[in-house]
Amino acid sequence: MNIIGNNVKKIRERNGRTQDQLAEKCNLLEWNISRSTLAKIESKVRRVTDIEVKLFTIALNTEYKCLFD
Repeated sequence: MNIIGNNVKKIRERNGRTQDQLAEKCNLLEWNISRSTLAKIESKVRRVTDIEVKLFTIALNTEYKCLFD
């Protein structure tokens, strides 16, 4: 089960960001991700890798554990 996707969405929305804005931030971290890929992650269609979890913590300015709560 992919619990990270739902938490990425919650944190992104709490920070007042759109999917496009988060994708842009991830691209600045040299992670080439599109808005549609981000949507798939948030809707639990696509899983994330370990390095992607780390990049989400940076892009969302959050702690690792928050993605798993």
